[in-house]
Amino acid sequence: MNALSSRSSLLDLEADVLIIGGGLAGTWAAVAAARAGSRVILVDKGYCGTSGVTATAGPGHWWVPPEGREAAIDKRLGTAFGLADRSVMANALDTTWRSLPSINDYYPFPRNEQGVLQYRGLRGPEYLRGMRRLVQDSGVTILDHCPALELLRDDHGVVAGARGWRRQAGGDWQVRAGATVIASGGCAFLSHLLGSHSNTGDGYLMAAEAGAELSGMEFSNYYGIAAAGSSMSRSMVYTFGDYFDAADRQLPISQGPGFTEELARALLQGPVYCRLNRVPQQIRAQLPSVQPNLMLPFDRQGIDPYTQRFAVTLHAEGTIRGVGGLRVIDEDCQTSVPGLFAAGDAASREGIAGATSGGGAQNSAWALSSGQWAGTGAARLARQRKTTQGPLQGLGLEAGKQGPQLDSTALIRQIQAEVHPLDKNLFRSGAQLERSLQVLDSVWDAVRHGAFSADNPLRARETQAMAATARWCYQAAEQRRESRGMHQRSDLPGHDPRFDAHLRIGGLDHVWTRLDALPHTQPLPESALP
Repeated sequence: MNALSSRSSLLDLEADVLIIGGGLAGTWAAVAAARAGSRVILVDKGYCGTSGVTATAGPGHWWVPPEGREAAIDKRLGTAFGLADRSVMANALDTTWRSLPSINDYYPFPRNEQGVLQYRGLRGPEYLRGMRRLVQDSGVTILDHCPALELLRDDHGVVAGARGWRRQAGGDWQVRAGATVIASGGCAFLSHLLGSHSNTGDGYLMAAEAGAELSGMEFSNYYGIAAAGSSMSRSMVYTFGDYFDAADRQLPISQGPGFTEELARALLQGPVYCRLNRVPQQIRAQLPSVQPNLMLPFDRQGIDPYTQRFAVTLHAEGTIRGVGGLRVIDEDCQTSVPGLFAAGDAASREGIAGATSGGGAQNSAWALSSGQWAGTGAARLARQRKTTQGPLQGLGLEAGKQGPQLDSTALIRQIQAEVHPLDKNLFRSGAQLERSLQVLDSVWDAVRHGAFSADNPLRARETQAMAATARWCYQAAEQRRESRGMHQRSDLPGHDPRFDAHLRIGGLDHVWTRLDALPHTQPLPESALP
């Protein structure tokens, strides 16, 4: 692809397994592949251990003892709207239960008053810093500030590594690998959600260029509450808030499944303010430890959120706390493309979350578990293959060389203008989805045929990835002609049992969709899908 710079300064490496992404899923995948005996290289767009949403959070985990798992699974199945898988949930619970104690030497788990170690909640900065040390101690080679730009394919049609850009050292890198894991995170379309700046859907685009399918992309309209002007979206503490309009009248915003929608409707009418006066003293004392960044915006503004009102907003979180991502076809998290695996936010979480966001706990358990499943599966596949020594084909889209010079900032704003607004994405309708798709199709045509500056190949790819991801999200939302879970349409408010199915999507210039009926249902007639 023409976004890559000159071949004159190419770092050419070889590995059994290549991990793309250095967040929670990527680090667990790297450790698992190394433990399976593979030579592993991990590449990160940022600095492994600090990039990604987990590194700035206070992630909980779906941490359930064996005797409580059936009840926990039943509870979550009740909110999955038929699209989750009990066996995937059970495997994730078991993997999480066994894995967290194994990092005792890398993370200082606290003890409760009885002296029992507490594994459920972790501090993101220390967690990811510890995972980086574990990755290094496992013998993995880390390439920081080395974003992947395209996958490579051998002459047998199998993914055989990737190429990318060395942001700090200069030049390019190439890794030949027997198996590749996409763990590059989800996509929030640069919504200012803390930690998400590197999560622009790059992995989705690279995998789709290789022919991979995505699934659950209609469930991509999660919004997280934050103090206005802050990127710190952490929802737990806001369940104890009281909410007011600009005239200081208390708003009837109730906690529960409809909280986000009620708050969003109020925000569409004007500013909304919050006071956290009902937060229990015990939680107030724990917050600096559990969610160390949460209070910083208030401290900087001199606000006591427990006694003073402050304005709030909703940040779009896209597929980060949504559900959609690359479709995995087996317990090893292999995609539909030979040689390519997916983990964490890069993979669809339908198996564990169904049609409703997994929030923090389920999503963290999924990242930890799917990372290890993918890393182990990739190592197993790499043992069966020999690393390709012949020429490799780059799969990245090549933008037009002679087309008009593109302004990536302007294009990104066009994308954001469709996927960020509450009245377009959270409150959906068929007519609005069609209008947004027309805009996004136009943006896609531009990024396919225009010319990007060669000075920043990463921004060119991020722009392409966000355009592609937005089209998949809205095309899937248009095709799921019902309301289910977090996907709600005002023109089709009811649940339609004909859509008891997973909606698969893919393609670049020509987006396609397919419904895969659940085992107990009949396929949707072809006439129901245009």
